[in-house]
Amino acid sequence: MGKLFLVPTPIGNLEDITLRAIKVLKEVDLILAEDTRTSGKLLKHFEIATPLQSHHMHNEHQQVNMLIQKLKGGATLALISDAGTPAISDPGFLLTRACVENNIGVECLPGATAFVPALVNSGLPNDRFVFEGFLPVKKGRQTRLKFLAEETRTMVFYESPHKILKTLTHFVEYFGKNRPVCISRELTKMYEETVRGTAEEVLEHFTENAPKGEFVIVVGGNK
Repeated sequence: MGKLFLVPTPIGNLEDITLRAIKVLKEVDLILAEDTRTSGKLLKHFEIATPLQSHHMHNEHQQVNMLIQKLKGGATLALISDAGTPAISDPGFLLTRACVENNIGVECLPGATAFVPALVNSGLPNDRFVFEGFLPVKKGRQTRLKFLAEETRTMVFYESPHKILKTLTHFVEYFGKNRPVCISRELTKMYEETVRGTAEEVLEHFTENAPKGEFVIVVGGNK
């Protein structure tokens, strides 16, 4: 039997990769990457010559059986996403589940992921929290927001720059204008920014300042 390694990659600053991650990526037989162009630059930077194969949300269902056969044949595979830890709002769950079902070893390395520094940096309670990732785009969005309005734990969301104003508007509507919110943008990158305030204040900030980059939104629970 082979083994699947889930390997976190930097979310911005390349120095955030671990020595162990580099070692694993050099030693496995094949690296599965969400976008081979993005990952190719990372591998080149660290002089990693391991073969690279595309594995993303549009082809992961079709590839699972083939990859399981490779693993059963003794191959070692590493799965990486464009940034952060695989399977956290990125591909990885399907292949991991299939490995578990087939008694194939899976090992996830610790490393970079966007929501942890955003949560810790927020100043909001983090002894208990709920990770929501991306909200539904259309169907089920209103139902989810109504449900989360009563959530007492700190909540963590991911959002794109194109939908951030819509999401913050919904937070004001469903959670109330005074709900505490902390937004981390472009974590570990040159233009990293953290904005704290009420839902209304944060919405006003990004209405006046064009939102750019990837966002992690941390929202205080209902009291």
